[in-house]
Order: sequence, then C-alpha cells, then structure tokens
Amino acid sequence: MKTTIKKITLLLFVCAFGSSCQEKKQAEEISPSLILISKANIVDVRTGQVKMSQNIFIDSGKIKKINASKIDDLSKYKTVIDAQGKFVIPGMTEMHAHIPQPPTSNERLEDVLFLYLSQGVTTIRGMLGHPDHLVLRKKVQDRTVLGPRIFTSSPSLNGNSVQTEEEAINKVTAFQKEGYDFLKIHPGIQRNVFNQLVKTANEVGIRFAGHVPVDVGIRHALESKFATIDHVDGFLEGLVPEAENVDPTSNGFFGYNFTPLVDTTKIDELVQLSKDNKVWIVPTQSLFERWFAPVNVDSLLAEPEMKYMPKSTLENWRRVKIQTLENSGFSVAQWEQFDSIRKNLIKKLQDNGHGILLGSDAPQLFNVPGFSIQHEMQGMAGAGMQPLEILQSATINPAIFFEMESTFGEVKEGTEADLVLLSGNPLDDLKSYTKVDGVMARGLWISSSDIEKRLKVIAERAAKN
Repeated sequence: MKTTIKKITLLLFVCAFGSSCQEKKQAEEISPSLILISKANIVDVRTGQVKMSQNIFIDSGKIKKINASKIDDLSKYKTVIDAQGKFVIPGMTEMHAHIPQPPTSNERLEDVLFLYLSQGVTTIRGMLGHPDHLVLRKKVQDRTVLGPRIFTSSPSLNGNSVQTEEEAINKVTAFQKEGYDFLKIHPGIQRNVFNQLVKTANEVGIRFAGHVPVDVGIRHALESKFATIDHVDGFLEGLVPEAENVDPTSNGFFGYNFTPLVDTTKIDELVQLSKDNKVWIVPTQSLFERWFAPVNVDSLLAEPEMKYMPKSTLENWRRVKIQTLENSGFSVAQWEQFDSIRKNLIKKLQDNGHGILLGSDAPQLFNVPGFSIQHEMQGMAGAGMQPLEILQSATINPAIFFEMESTFGEVKEGTEADLVLLSGNPLDDLKSYTKVDGVMARGLWISSSDIEKRLKVIAERAAKN
C-alpha cells in the first residue's frame, strides 16, 4: 500500500513540474472547435481602459478564457485570428432597427440581416414587429439563418389599431402570450386607452416603448415608465410653456413647429423625470441630421453604402425627403434652433438622465442597416457625448437594459462571443468604427474578406431592384 502511494505521489510530482506532462495536458485540452484570437487589444467598455496583447479563447459560442500568456506554438490551434495591433470591442446593439416584413423576399431579408452584422451589429431591437419576426428570431437563435440576435416588438399599437380600453386589454394580452419581447407604441392613442394599455402591460409582464402620443404627453409618459422613449419624442413639446396655449396636435415633425416657443429652462425637470422613472432614451439623432435636415439629397444618395439598398428604395427616399421639407414649413434657421435644442436634450439626458441607447432607425430614410450607426455616433458626438459614452450606448447599456450582462455587452469570460475587430481604437477616433476587420456573432467568425464578398453580392442584387 505504501509503495502505491509513493508511485502516485511521484506521478503527481512529475505532472506538476515536468514540462512534457504539461505540454501533453495542454495539447489534450485544445478542442478542435476552439478559436484563438491572439494578441488583441481589448477595450474595456466600462472603464475605457485598453488591455494590450490579450489572447481570447472561444469555444461553443462563448468566451472561455482571456489571458496575456505567450503562446509559442500557434500550430496547435486549428483556428487562429491574428489581432496584433488591432482592437476588440463587444458586438454592438442597434436599439432602433427595422426588420423587413412580408412580402419582402427571404433573400432580401437575409441581406438586411447581414448588413447589420457587416458593421459589427450583433444584436438588434426590431421596432415594428410582425408574426414572421417571432419565427425569424428562433431561426437566428438556432443558426439556421445568419443574423444578429433579435428582440422584436409587437405590431404597432396606435390610434387606429387600439381605440378602446377593451381593445387595449385584448391586444396587450395577446401580444404577450404570442411571445413578443415588448410593445411598440405609436402616435394617436388616447390617454384613457393608453392608461389601460399600461395597466394591462404591467399585469401580464411586458414592457412598452416607442413614441409619445400627443394626448399622453411627455410627463405622463415618463411617469408611466416607458422602457425607452425613442427619437427624444415628446420632449420638445414638453418644453413649451402652458401660457402659450398651443394646439398640441399642431406640433409638426417631432415638435419642430413649436421650436420658437420652447423654454429650455424646463429641460432639467424632464431629465429628472426620466431618471426618477428609469426611462432610457434612444435619440435616433441621425434621422434628424439626414432626413429632416438641410442636407442635399444627391450628396446623401452618393454615399458608398447606398449601393446596398434597392433602387426603388433610394427613389422613394429621395421623394419623401423632398416632400417632407417642402410641406413642413421648413426653414434652415428654425431647423438649426430645433437641432440645437435636441442636442441639448441628448447631452443632459446622458449626463443626468437614466441613460442613452444607440439607435438609428435603420432602414429609414438614408440610414442603411449597419452603416447607419456610424452616422448616429457622429450625431451623438455632435451633442457632446464622449467616445466612451457612445461606445457604452451600443454595448454595455443595451445589456443592462435587457438584463443580460452575463450574456453580451462586454468582452469577458463566460459571455457569448459577440466581438468586433477594428483596426483602430474607437475611443481615439470614431472613424475606427468604419474599419471593421472582422465580426464574431455568438462564436461564428466572419472575416473582412468574407464581409467584402457578401457585400458585393448584396450590391449587385440591389442594383437590379
């Protein structure tokens, strides 16, 4: 018995200190499905610090380990991605996306999903739901369709689709049972119907987000605890003094008509209400700097990413932009004041509100899926948000919003492997987001060359439609 114990002890000693035993053990532990991203500079989205030359080990769709150990023999690893000198950030979330609905072809649908992925968007929140999106969400989850992780709203709840309290009860209950992630609020809902909608939503356990109906108003909307208010909707109207005695329905494009009447000293009150009621804000500022803005339509249509949109879509965008500016009493001077107020709101909502989430409203006018987040980031920067705050709005903030910090939103061990490889540090230059060297979606690596090939095909298809 003593001899056996001595042998075991000796064997343990050799395996603990013998290099050959260690190498054998290491070789046995390397799974053929393991992916190694070597020598990456990882951006910590909570602190803004960069961890230099890190190895990221990925298997079964998750980040298994991160370290800075020197690896002498990379040939042991079947898949190695050389990230030396490059920067890794978490996959980004587009919090105001639109997913094509029937009769859009499956081919076009999958092209749109890939456009999001191509620019590092690995999660989308679809803001106009359809029953087909519930099926699509499952297909993406099961990897039978390549696309970003999907959260989907219900079909629209608006002044036409829900006109009575009974309809509110029935539709909210049905949408929750059908499995939608949240309810989409559109304009036109009357206040009593809205109140019933909120009551039922709280009872059945489903959140609601989107627009602020005129009859509801921004203060009541915030107190009702929207999950998100998108477009900064309702805020500008809420800055108009009661003494002005305006007709609330004459507010124009997101309050544009009331611009000259605004009292900006009321901003802090609304910001505090958003904080007190934990309401996140999705600005979609790019929409107001591209569609509803004094920007030449031809210059927008000449942007490189426009080749990924069907010709018919681009023609429609041209027509709608021209009509919008012609029919809204638009003036450059008033728009500049309107834009300044919006930027002031965004900055204060970032600094003192509950928080900002990145969303661009793609593919709405001149916002191409994926590419549009780069315009949105520039709009956020123009409002005074710092590079780290902008990155957080696209990564950790959405994870906090969805209560899924252990699943995505930052580069850490145990999370799903949603990663973007950039050639530059996005905290130094926002243009780094345009230089994508590869994207990983839940462990599936899409190289820059694969992205280029697929984008070329998408452009060829779009040119024919």
